[in-house]
Amino acid sequence: MPDSQTVATVRVTTIGLEGHLRCPPDPAGLIVFAHGAGSSHRSPRNNRVAGALAAQGFATLLFDLLTEDEAQDRANVFDIPLLGQRMLDALDWTWSQRPLRRLPVGLFGASTGAAAALVAAAQAPDRVGAVVSRGGRPDLAAGALPQVRAPVLLIVGGLDEVVVHLNLTAADRLTCPHRTEIVPGATHLFEEPGALDRVTTLAGDWFTQHLSHAESRA
Repeated sequence: MPDSQTVATVRVTTIGLEGHLRCPPDPAGLIVFAHGAGSSHRSPRNNRVAGALAAQGFATLLFDLLTEDEAQDRANVFDIPLLGQRMLDALDWTWSQRPLRRLPVGLFGASTGAAAALVAAAQAPDRVGAVVSRGGRPDLAAGALPQVRAPVLLIVGGLDEVVVHLNLTAADRLTCPHRTEIVPGATHLFEEPGALDRVTTLAGDWFTQHLSHAESRA
């Protein structure tokens, strides 16, 4: 298994989607990331969060939800059922990797990726132990929200007023354990000093708390 300083290129799904896998020794769990519209597995914000989670002992997988050709069609970027299926495809890929197979899994979604993560969690309740959304659009998960069983943390910037409202409305439809955290003074991308650090702390604490109680996938 690669150590925390190694970045491996992986391919998920039969069509091949590029991604980066980080694996510290004896990981406490695996966090699979779903980026938002117009982003990729190279997202500096998600990679910063992933690096911090790896330092806390979690394996992390960032991957492209769409091929380059697919991403050219704007409709695909908001095709939540398609993106949710790609998350499930990524979970299938991790199951094929022996070092990852026994790890409890958390999902981290940003923007539209949060909806994809929630759809995947709803469809695979026995495979997902926790979900974190950063500046997400959980409202786009629509009918999947009441089906989610994994604990969900919704993190929103306090100055991102429209998305705050959308998250609070979506939270009302969740029947699983959930919490909404509003980061004061933060905008949608959490670019303000200390804002992304706060996201990382909240996400790390959530995954540590809930994945420690999640059953091994094996």
